[in-house]
Amino acid sequence: MTKPRVALVTGGSRGIGREICLALAHEGMSVALSYNSSLASAEEAKAEMERSGGQALILKADVCDENDIVNLIRQTVERFGSLDILVNCAGVLALDPIETMSAQAWHRVMDTNLTSCFLAIREALPYLKKSPSPRIINISSQAAFTGTSQRAHYAASKAGMLGLTYSLAKELGPFGITVNTVSPGRVDTEILAYGSAEKRKEWLAVTPLNRFGTTGEIASAVSYLASEGAGYITGANLNVNGGMLMG
Repeated sequence: MTKPRVALVTGGSRGIGREICLALAHEGMSVALSYNSSLASAEEAKAEMERSGGQALILKADVCDENDIVNLIRQTVERFGSLDILVNCAGVLALDPIETMSAQAWHRVMDTNLTSCFLAIREALPYLKKSPSPRIINISSQAAFTGTSQRAHYAASKAGMLGLTYSLAKELGPFGITVNTVSPGRVDTEILAYGSAEKRKEWLAVTPLNRFGTTGEIASAVSYLASEGAGYITGANLNVNGGMLMG
């Protein structure tokens, strides 16, 4: 019997991260997910993955903490014996006008959204190099291209993920490791709750498909990039945004 591929998804207890975990489990993978504060949501995701016949592991981790990242990778490999796919999905969105943004606020967003990716990739590399089909998939945002008012730290962190992806695709290609990014547009999760009814109309007006995306649509893109069929795709950014950003 073929051993299931093993995936680790940071920020996998809610929203897009949760849907990614479910999609990968549905593909027959063993999935570890990290959560920070939402234990109940993580347990629900684990139960749903196991109902689909997959193996699941939930791990508490502050992705801003280097020691937590080291333990996250170690515990995943101890539980499943290997690591084939790393999905960096942990993220935070904050509202901070630049004139009043503190250094602490800047670093919190950058550390959560970008530095955590660097740490997780670095720690995962020894195991990914042993995998027959290793994948790194980073979840960025359309804000990396368009910017977003009063969230400069968020847009900068997501743009940084693209630079990280492109650089590591070149550096890790000789090891057979693919590195790609998925950049969602506006997806109907709790992260959009800050938008008023009028603001949501504005968002739809600049989206050619005239609707918000679903978490399942983002997860499908990740599932494809994680698949055996995507083995010749690296250094790519896949926009999943209803047409609001093209090219």
